[in-house]
Amino acid sequence: MSSLWIKNARVIDPAAKRDAAGDVCIEAGKFVPSLSAAAKKRAKVIDAAGLVACPGLVDIHVHFREPGQAHKETIGTGSRAAAAGGFTSVICMPNTSPVADNAGTIQLMKDVIARDAVVRVYPTGCITVGMKGQALAPIGSLKRAGVVAITDDGDCVQSNDLMRRAVEYAKMFDLPVMDHCQDHSMTQGAVMNEGVMSTRLGLRGWPNAAEDLIVARNVILSEYTGAHIHLQHISSRFSVDIIRRAKLRGVKVTAEATPHHLALTDDALATYDTNFKMNPPLRTEADRQALIAGLRDGTLDIVATDHAPHTDYEKDKEFDYAPNGILGLETALPVTLEILVRQNRFKLPFVVDLMTRRPAKLMNLPAGTLAEGADADLCLFDPDEKWRYDAKAGFSKSSNSPWSGQTLTGRVRTTVVGGKIVFADGKIVSR
Repeated sequence: MSSLWIKNARVIDPAAKRDAAGDVCIEAGKFVPSLSAAAKKRAKVIDAAGLVACPGLVDIHVHFREPGQAHKETIGTGSRAAAAGGFTSVICMPNTSPVADNAGTIQLMKDVIARDAVVRVYPTGCITVGMKGQALAPIGSLKRAGVVAITDDGDCVQSNDLMRRAVEYAKMFDLPVMDHCQDHSMTQGAVMNEGVMSTRLGLRGWPNAAEDLIVARNVILSEYTGAHIHLQHISSRFSVDIIRRAKLRGVKVTAEATPHHLALTDDALATYDTNFKMNPPLRTEADRQALIAGLRDGTLDIVATDHAPHTDYEKDKEFDYAPNGILGLETALPVTLEILVRQNRFKLPFVVDLMTRRPAKLMNLPAGTLAEGADADLCLFDPDEKWRYDAKAGFSKSSNSPWSGQTLTGRVRTTVVGGKIVFADGKIVSR
């Protein structure tokens, strides 16, 4: 395997508290402190003046749709979108067809990952059989099959007792539980945030309380059992407050925010554009500001995309009938930089931490560092480059993005996985 010498970059490595101009050296697929004179002669050199070199981005919440929904996305196309966005490690949700509730489906996914993925893709298993919320999936055999967490994402376990048993078993097997927080009894027929805009548009509203109740339930269960419960795509300001107070008590809950909930509000739905329809829904400016404050003070731990591809013909329907979800991988970095760094004055190393070391640590992934001897997964980006995003020309199989056609600031130049360049200059380079 050839050597790689990245020169003159702004090197940001949150794990080492490093933020300084310098070089990054890679040999035999690992980070090394320097290259020998002979290795420098044969190394591929990248002059990264004006660019940021950081650990490969880590996304613990993506939907790659395979098996069974390859018309939306595949592990191959999703991993290419990830590489284009600077991500080198991603965690797939189990709401495929069939759902990933058994070792056989997990093995199928691992085989496809080995064959088609250009980044590191980790599977999750279901909490319940068939994701029906009625009986626990075989958590032990899912762990042996290689899942890194369990979740019924796309759905939510409604039975408090069943969820208690799930987190108890997950704790035994040292598996995080990731939960999509939604009380179904409060969201029947709901398609957007409940408020002034839903009333104006004549659409069924989705109250914050539907999220808040399950967040509170999970806080209680985590405190009661000692299990790690990760709260997915938090959108409500009341949920942020619940999590903040729980963490002050030492409860073992963690939580994520998405770039779209950080950037957008329900005002964006004024034209009934289904590319702004998602679960949980876009909420108010007060909710958006609460998410930003939650990231700032550590109440919310990370940024994750909830990359959710759907075809044009699925999204091109009456608002009530279109599916929830948007693309996220190729736009996550510039959108997050815009909202957190440029608009809210977050320090760039802090934002890099939200998207590298922290998510890797939460899910026990071997990623998020430039340390000597670590797998050489790296993202090289220009934080100031302006570019026009065209979702139809992107790497995902779908194009359901509210940012398509917009000019974004901050662009990934190169993505390296295990010492191999997999994305550079707008193109996938190799597997």
